[in-house]
Amino acid sequence: MVTKPAVVLALLMAVAAAAPLVTPYPPDRIDLSSRREAPSAAHWFGTDDLGRDVLARVLSGARVSLAVGLLSALVAGAIGVAVGGAAGYAGGLADAALMRGTDALLAVPRLPLLMIAAALLQPSTPLLIALIGSAGWMETARVVRAELMSLRTREFVESARAIGAGHLRVLAGHLLPNAAQLIAVSVTVAVARSILLESALSFFGVGVRPPAASWGNMLYQAQSTLATEPWLALAPGIFILLTTVCVNLASEE
Repeated sequence: MVTKPAVVLALLMAVAAAAPLVTPYPPDRIDLSSRREAPSAAHWFGTDDLGRDVLARVLSGARVSLAVGLLSALVAGAIGVAVGGAAGYAGGLADAALMRGTDALLAVPRLPLLMIAAALLQPSTPLLIALIGSAGWMETARVVRAELMSLRTREFVESARAIGAGHLRVLAGHLLPNAAQLIAVSVTVAVARSILLESALSFFGVGVRPPAASWGNMLYQAQSTLATEPWLALAPGIFILLTTVCVNLASEE
């Protein structure tokens, strides 16, 4: 069933993909004669200190922020499924060791850790995706582990073992497909978390680097002019809020 939040997200992605048709201005076009213009018919979201169209940059930033969010969530999901699947299926000492390691990582503040790593590595966008994904798998691991602990004693698993199915076949062919719905929900929630993390890192100047636009670095660049040019922060802020709320609502449907 297609829900309203999912429709909003689909429309947002479609508008971002069709950005050149929505606004006639390239996101990096500098026009010093149009610096710091308030929202108008010519520039719906106004212009920044270099005369660049804010709407064009917001839509360009949508591509970056959504790509980072989606791909980071997939990276986190893959690691979480691997760790949680191994723990839930193996049980015993392996389960204890993997889950205590997961709990220890959950206790570490995520944003400060990512800020330190990003400041040291000065990551490109692919490396930023890997960093955010590698810091966000723990919740998925716990969900997968709990579900597999419940599923591994079911009759269909015993039947698979009785006909000679190996551990990998039981795990990949029987257990994980039955946990797919919970995995999908966990990964969907991770998308919103990853978008917020990318925005926070870019806001602090260690995420997506200018001149490439992302919602976070647009907020970073707008912080010094909040009192005089609030539209520079309002536009990316609204898009971050709208996207994360829709993703969270979609995950609950």
